[in-house]
Amino acid sequence: MAILHEEGKVIRHKLATRIIHWLVALSTFTLFFSGIMQMPMAKRYGIASIPGLQWSANFALTLKIHYWAAAVLIFAAFYHLALMIILKEYDILPRRGDLKESIHIIKCMLTGQPEPEHDKYLAEQRVAYGYMAISFALIIITGALKVYKNMPGVDLSPDTVWWLATLHNIGTGMLAFGIVAHLAAFLIKENRYLLPSMFNGKVLLEYCLRRHPLRMAKLMGMGKKEGA
Repeated sequence: MAILHEEGKVIRHKLATRIIHWLVALSTFTLFFSGIMQMPMAKRYGIASIPGLQWSANFALTLKIHYWAAAVLIFAAFYHLALMIILKEYDILPRRGDLKESIHIIKCMLTGQPEPEHDKYLAEQRVAYGYMAISFALIIITGALKVYKNMPGVDLSPDTVWWLATLHNIGTGMLAFGIVAHLAAFLIKENRYLLPSMFNGKVLLEYCLRRHPLRMAKLMGMGKKEGA
């Protein structure tokens, strides 16, 4: 079976998916840091006095870093959307009833009760994806408009500028909360099996058969050469 490796592991994430994940992760943390430094925070809280971080108090430099990180994030977002459409892989998108099922799954994980059978993604993973997608979209759109307002000849009203800044900050707060929740999910032992897949793309076959039987049944039955 093509999806099964000799070490008893199954491909969950393709290389392209892992590249997108790390481009988004690295650009997002760079955006957080460079954005906060522009408030300004570096001199006020002594960050610029830390060896190697003197540059953090340079507004022009942190602004350029912010723009470059934003460009990487936008590229990763469109790359992800293009792959999803070209490959017609929509199984990560939220579905009706996912929120209710997510609550049920979390209860099962906390109480040790049997979970419902899952496909490639759990309901709460699809809900989390939808939440993060909205957060990223809000940040990207408002960020692009904030750049547009600084272009020569563009004169937006003070109210519009205020709303752009406010919505951008709201999106940033939403994203920060989503990242904390995403990382906190790995405090649950059952979720830790997924960690290696974001580095090498693989998860244990035993884990897939136990927690993702619907996906494994499809792959084994159809003989697809794709991740579980």
